[in-house]
Amino acid sequence: MRSKHYEEEEEEDALPDSDALPDSDDEVDLDKPRPIQIVLAHEDDHNFELDEEALEKILLQEHIKDLNIVVVSVAGAFRKGKSFLLDFMLRYMYNRTSPCWIGGNTEPLTGFTWRGGCERETTGIQIWSEVFVIDKPNGTKVAVLLMDTQGAFDSQSTIKDCATVFALSTMTSSVQVYNLSQNIQEDDLQHLQLFTEYGRLAMEEIYQKPFQTLMFLIRDWSYPYEHAYGLEGGKKFLEKRLQVKQNQHEELQNVRKHIHSCFSNLGCFLLPHPGLKVATNPNFDGRLNDIDEDFKKELRNLVPLLLAPENLVEKEISGSKVTCRDLVEYFKAYIKIYQGEELPHPKSMLQATAEANNLAAVAGAKDLYSKGMEQVCGGDKPYIAPSDLERKHQDFRESAVRQFRSVKKMGGEEFCRRYQEQLEVEIDEIYANFVKHNDGKNIFYAARTPATLFAVMFAMYITSGLTGFLGMNSIATLCNLVLGMALISFCTWAYVKYSGEFREVGTAIDQIAEAIWEQVLKPMSDNLMEDHMRQSVKNSIKAGLTEQVSHHARLKTD
Repeated sequence: MRSKHYEEEEEEDALPDSDALPDSDDEVDLDKPRPIQIVLAHEDDHNFELDEEALEKILLQEHIKDLNIVVVSVAGAFRKGKSFLLDFMLRYMYNRTSPCWIGGNTEPLTGFTWRGGCERETTGIQIWSEVFVIDKPNGTKVAVLLMDTQGAFDSQSTIKDCATVFALSTMTSSVQVYNLSQNIQEDDLQHLQLFTEYGRLAMEEIYQKPFQTLMFLIRDWSYPYEHAYGLEGGKKFLEKRLQVKQNQHEELQNVRKHIHSCFSNLGCFLLPHPGLKVATNPNFDGRLNDIDEDFKKELRNLVPLLLAPENLVEKEISGSKVTCRDLVEYFKAYIKIYQGEELPHPKSMLQATAEANNLAAVAGAKDLYSKGMEQVCGGDKPYIAPSDLERKHQDFRESAVRQFRSVKKMGGEEFCRRYQEQLEVEIDEIYANFVKHNDGKNIFYAARTPATLFAVMFAMYITSGLTGFLGMNSIATLCNLVLGMALISFCTWAYVKYSGEFREVGTAIDQIAEAIWEQVLKPMSDNLMEDHMRQSVKNSIKAGLTEQVSHHARLKTD
C-alpha cells in the first residue's frame, strides 16, 4: 500500500512544497497522490482565491461525488507540526487494515510537505488529492478528505488572514483539530472565539450549533502527573479549562460560553514531546527510530480515534449531510464572502483596543462641545446672532480638541490624528444642525417662506394688471398662472405647518422659497437698498453744499 505515496527528497535550503504542489495553470494529476493547493494565499493584497478546477477535479470524481464526506482538518499556529501529524494520518489511511500502520522504523515520513525550522511551510489550504472511500460499520460508504491549513500568526499574515483560513477550514470540516503547544492558554481560547465568530458571521441564519467536532490537540504535554497522556487525561483537562465559574470575570465566562455554543462536540488529546532528535536534528525526515516511544504510543491511539471507520464524523450543515458535490459549492460560496467587504475585518487586540480608546475620547470631546453649545443656543435659549454663534462654536471646538488631545490614547500619533480629524468633521456637522436650529428661532427667518410667496403673488398681480392693460395677454396669463401656483403653495405650506403632515412637501416649498429669496428677491432688495443709500448720500451732500453757499451769500450781504 505504501507504493501509493510519492517519495520526496528534502533539502535543508529548499522548500519541498514548491515541487510537490502543481502550478495553478497545470493539470491536476490524480494518478499520483499528493497535496493539492485549493485555497491560494496572495501575500501582496492579503486575499485568498479558490482553485475551483483543482477542487472539482478531486471531489467531482464519478465514484465519490454523491458520497457523504468526512473532512478532517488540522489548524493552529505555524511551525507546530500540523503537516507532520497529517502524514501519520495518511499512513493510517493507506494501511488501516494493518496493526503496524504506523510504518517501519527507518521509513521516511512523506505526504504533506513539512520540514524543521522556524519559517512557515504551508500557505492557504491544501487537501490530499486522493479521497479515501471507507465502509462504515453500518454498511454505508463515506468519502474521507484530509485538509492541511496555513499556520496562524506567522510574520507575513495579518489577523484577517489567520481568521479567514481558520474560519474557512472550520466551516468546511467535520472534525477540526486545533493544534496547540504545551497547554491551552487564555489567548488560545480568545483567538478561537474570534476565528469561530468570523466563520459564524459568514454563514446564513443559524438555529443550532454551527460547527461539529473540535479536538484540542495539546502537543509536547509536560504534565502527565497531573493529567495523563491521551483522551481521558485531555477530557479532564479540557473540562477544567472550559469550566464557567461564578467568580470568573465576565470576559472569561463569555469566551467559554461562546466556544460551547459553537461546537456540537468538544474533545482534547494530550500528546507527549516526540523527542530531542525531532526538535534539534536539521536532517530529521520522520523516521520512527528517531521518535520517542511515548509519542509513538499515543499517536497509535490518536489517529484511529479520528479516522477509524466507527469514529468517522460525516460533514453536516444545518442538520443535513454534505456530499462531495455539495462541498464544492459550499467552498465557492464561502470564499466569495471572504473575498467581499460584507464582513468586518478582524483586528489585533492592540488595534481593537486603540480604536475603542480613541472612539471613547472622540465621544467625550463631542459631548463637551454639544453641552457647551446647548448652553448657548439649546432648545429653550433665545435666538443668537450668527456671528456670535460662530464665535462660540470656534471656542467650544478648540476646547473639545484640547480635551481629546489631553486623554491618554493608544495607537501612536498618526493613528490618533485620524480620530482627531474625524472629531473635527463630526463637530462641524453638529454645528450645522445648531445653526439650523438657531435660524428656526428667528421670526423673520421663519416668515421667509410666506413673505417670499406673498412678494411673488404681489409682483405677479401688478405685472398681470399692467400687461393686461397694455394688451400683452399671453404674459398676463402666465403671470396669473404663477400667481395661482404661489397661492396654492402658500395654502399648502400653511396646512403642513399647522397639521405636521406631508412634511416632505413643506420642506420642498421652503427650499423653493429660499431659492427665490436668495437668487431674486435678496439681490433686488440689496440693490434697491444700495441705490437708496447712494441717493441719500447724494442728497445729504447737495443739502450740505447748498447750505454752505447760502451761508457764504448771507455773509457777503452783511
